[in-house]
Amino acid sequence: MATHAVTDETFDAEVKQSDIPVVVDFWAPWCGPCKQIGPSLEELSSEMDGKVKIVKVNVDENPNAPAQMGVRGIPALFIFKDGQVVSNMAGAKPKAALQSWIEDSI
Repeated sequence: MATHAVTDETFDAEVKQSDIPVVVDFWAPWCGPCKQIGPSLEELSSEMDGKVKIVKVNVDENPNAPAQMGVRGIPALFIFKDGQVVSNMAGAKPKAALQSWIEDSI
């Protein structure tokens, strides 16, 4: 399963009420580091399908969710489990580091 977009309107239902852990990527199309990790997140979404859901929130189009989370810079990644943040990370990382962080957090 590929990553999919979440909006301010769907954030609670898609993220906080999810039955499985969710990785949220706060990003923007103009953000270079966001573009760097995009392909890795797509691959991890497919490889970890069923164990974790990976979603993306465009901060330009959806300002409320990142504001609620206190996002100051992007990319900003959060892992939600049972509706609560269990871990967060800022900046671009290699795929192996992202995978390790996700696996350690879920």
